[in-house]
Parts: sequence; C-alpha cells; structure tokens
Amino acid sequence: MAYSGPFQAGDRVQLTDAKRRHFTIVLRPGEVFHTHRGQVAHDDLIGRDEGSVVRSSLGADYLAFRHLMVDHVLSMPRGAAVIYPKDLGQILIEGDIFPGARVLEAGAGSGALSIALLRAVGEHGRVFSVEVRDDHLAYAIDNVEQYFGTRPEWWEPKLADFGQLTRDGLGGPVDRVLLDMVEPWHFFDTVCDLLLPGGVIMVYVATVPQLMNTVEGLRETGHFSEPRAWESLVRGWRVEGLATRPEHRMNAHTAFLVQARRLADGVTPPQPQRPARR
Repeated sequence: MAYSGPFQAGDRVQLTDAKRRHFTIVLRPGEVFHTHRGQVAHDDLIGRDEGSVVRSSLGADYLAFRHLMVDHVLSMPRGAAVIYPKDLGQILIEGDIFPGARVLEAGAGSGALSIALLRAVGEHGRVFSVEVRDDHLAYAIDNVEQYFGTRPEWWEPKLADFGQLTRDGLGGPVDRVLLDMVEPWHFFDTVCDLLLPGGVIMVYVATVPQLMNTVEGLRETGHFSEPRAWESLVRGWRVEGLATRPEHRMNAHTAFLVQARRLADGVTPPQPQRPARR
C-alpha cells in the first residue's frame, strides 16, 4: 500500500458518507463496492488524489482517504484485544523507540503494537514479537502482513515461552522490552538477562492488582530504576458553534503503563524517600 500520492490498486481506502459512517475497501481494478445507496466502482478512485469525492450509481457522495495507521488498528481482525492508539503513542515516546532499535515485545496479541514498533525502528532495527498462543500469533502475522503488504524483513514473530528466551536465541541483548501479559512480574529476571543496561522496560496491565504486583516486582529485583506508573484518558469534543461540548463517549481506562530503566550490574540505586505514613 502506498502512503501518499494518487490512489493505486492495492490501497486500503476508507469511504465516509454524509452521516460519517465509514466503509473500508481495498482497491482492485474492475471491482465494485456495493452499498445500500448504490455501487462505487474502484476504477473511479484509482488514479485520483486522496481527499476526492466519489459518487455512487444512485447519487450518494463518499469522501475517500487512505487508511491511516489508527484506522487500520481499530478496524483490523482481532484475536486478543488491541492496544489502543492513545496507549501506542505513549509506549513509543515513553519507551523511546528509536530507529535501529532492537525491541522485544511479549504478547503479540493482534499485532497493533507490532505494527507501531516496526514503523518506529525502521528497516535497520529489529522487532521480536513473542506470543505463547498460536491463534493470537496467527492474527498478529496476518494483520502485520496486511498493513505492510508483506512480512517486514526486520520482524521476527516467535511462538515461544518468554521465560525460555536467551540472548543467544535473540542474537544478542535488546534495547527495549515491552510486556503485555497477565502476570509480567514472573518474568522480570528474564528481562534483566535480555535487556542492556540503560534499556527501557514498559509493561501494559489492565487491573489495579496487576499494577501493584508489577511495580513491587520491579522494585524487588533491584535491577531497575524506580518504576513510573500512569494511565492516559482521551475525551473527544463535538465542535458545533454554541453547541460545542464534550462527546458523550470517551476512551477512558484501557490499561496502566509502567516504565523503568535497567540498571548497570552491581549498582544499588538511591532509595526513594516516601512520606511517612500517619
């Protein structure tokens, strides 16, 4: 799929009608998209610029744009729940995912994070996506290949137990580790072995008990900086003159994010001073 320029065959295109309903098609010469308001010929879009309006056989207008990554993530088939865009952005920035990085993710899920990581590290980086369930891994592989049009050469999806991973098996240590699993605190010793000093670990957990166990588990290892924990909330607004107001629905709690840095071996960090309990 092209990312810009006139529409080409193979592009994933989102059509939006007057009621803001979205319809996704993959452009193929000679094919027709059938709607309750007539047919839209793919050939009417191929070769035209993004942001064009195409008219159906019954006179309905549809605004056409290529899928953005956010559109692909929210509409793609799922085995496990996807990591939502608001959290993907936090992971990429707070996790400092840089071009050329070697990144290990555990819990490939449906591939949303894999796609974001692969774009961020680029072809000179490496992304290892480890999943313990073969059905989830199959969804991740299908969704990544659909997005990129092929399997990126810098991606290694693996069906494996995270606790059995070694540096040799990954071709060396990694710069970043991202955990999206039910009980990540059981694998912090493995993370210590795989992660370079100064490397970042980020953990994605949904519930308060998981958050507590994750933070306390990182502290107990003695190999990480003081963990930081937060959640991100996103509320849309409807802007219509004097009727401007918040949307009735919002992307509220999806998960907690926890971030820490790998310490050098043998280092004992200064202990954080917490207020005395009354």
